[in-house]
Amino acid sequence: MTRAAAIAAAVDTLASGRFKADLARRVAMPTVSREAAHAPDLQRYLDDELAPIFARMGFDQRQFRRDPAPGGFLLASRIEDPALPTVLMYGHGDVVTGVPEMWSAGLSPFELTERDGVWYGRGTADNKGQHSVNLAAIEAVLSVNGRLGFNLKFLMEMGEEYGSPGLADLVAENPEAFAADMLIASDGPRIGRLQPTIFLGARGGLNIHLEVVAREGYHHSGNWGGLLANPGVELAHAIAALIGPTGECLVPELTPGRIPADVQEALARCTIETSPGDPPLDPWWGAPGLSQAERVYGWSTLEVMEMECGNIAKPLYAIPPWARARLQLRHPVGVDTDAVLPAVRRTLDAAGFQRVRIVPATDAAFPASRSDLQNDWVRFASASLERTLGKPPVILPNLGGSLPNTIFTDTLGLPTIWVPHSYPGCGQHGADEHLPVSIVHEGLAMMAGLFWDLGHRA
Repeated sequence: MTRAAAIAAAVDTLASGRFKADLARRVAMPTVSREAAHAPDLQRYLDDELAPIFARMGFDQRQFRRDPAPGGFLLASRIEDPALPTVLMYGHGDVVTGVPEMWSAGLSPFELTERDGVWYGRGTADNKGQHSVNLAAIEAVLSVNGRLGFNLKFLMEMGEEYGSPGLADLVAENPEAFAADMLIASDGPRIGRLQPTIFLGARGGLNIHLEVVAREGYHHSGNWGGLLANPGVELAHAIAALIGPTGECLVPELTPGRIPADVQEALARCTIETSPGDPPLDPWWGAPGLSQAERVYGWSTLEVMEMECGNIAKPLYAIPPWARARLQLRHPVGVDTDAVLPAVRRTLDAAGFQRVRIVPATDAAFPASRSDLQNDWVRFASASLERTLGKPPVILPNLGGSLPNTIFTDTLGLPTIWVPHSYPGCGQHGADEHLPVSIVHEGLAMMAGLFWDLGHRA
């Protein structure tokens, strides 16, 4: 049996319709981790969907529960020989809320629908479609070769969209159970729809809640305008002290200060490309003097996620009593997160906005992480993908978004290689989430080739 046969077996799951049927069944499970009513669905995904697959492939299985995680964790292990390298894989079976009222006509979040070579449904891109690609590729290699040729541990969690509560403690308390030589996982998007990608970490994510509370009650703007401070105006100017008019973060402590030379070199080879349906880029927006790739992968962005002041839908034509905003900092390695809120406080005070409060955030925060760009496993994985595709993948130092990657890099000390099977315009976390079938086809081939090569290393 050959490498080509393993790749063909993986791709055949797509041609035969089996992959689509498997993904449709998984999408139909409303595994929404932030809604307590769906807790049974989270467990059902582990018990009824994943456990039989791992059992069929000869994996031993353990399930864990950790408070306050909304769902459980499944660790499936296939140890063929303790002397062989061990790969840890990761995926998550939970999804964000469906918001069916926001989807296009004829589409529904928990029903897989195909249109023009694209599969629509909640989880197709994040993350059911992605770990389905990896599972199908593993099974294809086993069906052709009878063995993997390496040890494999696959960790599935059901609370990533809730902030992965309990995962860090679980891994820290059971380091031997999760011990490995490297992590291979699939989440997040490629750099572009037509650009197969490897990324080695993730930017950190930190939420900053701001609030101005001036008084109780609304007061007629004709009677009190010019006499009462307007919290909306105060908050708008306070945000302007933190973010410049073209989106530049104005607080130095919230940025890495500089981009390391090896990261600059890697990003110099990256081009941000859009696909049909993506929003057009704004090249004038963001930190000045940086390329677009450097802005999203090598630098910090401070964005306004939500603002509240008054009620636009039911206007009172009155000065509002309060205003609130939630800002989000995305940052690469090199930012001291303990210094972020004190720096924001100093900046606001220096600009005269002492009345603007920093409210403790309840949102989960993700630290930044990045594996060594020159790691041997990175070169190995890149060479394997190039062998399959006939072209090298784009190698990003880190994803622009956030993932619980530090659990693997810092707690377990693993080099991390992420091979995403999605793209930036996939609609994840929004309406009409989708996954192009072409990316599935390419992903099945890439991963089957990578797993084959891992088991046939010289």
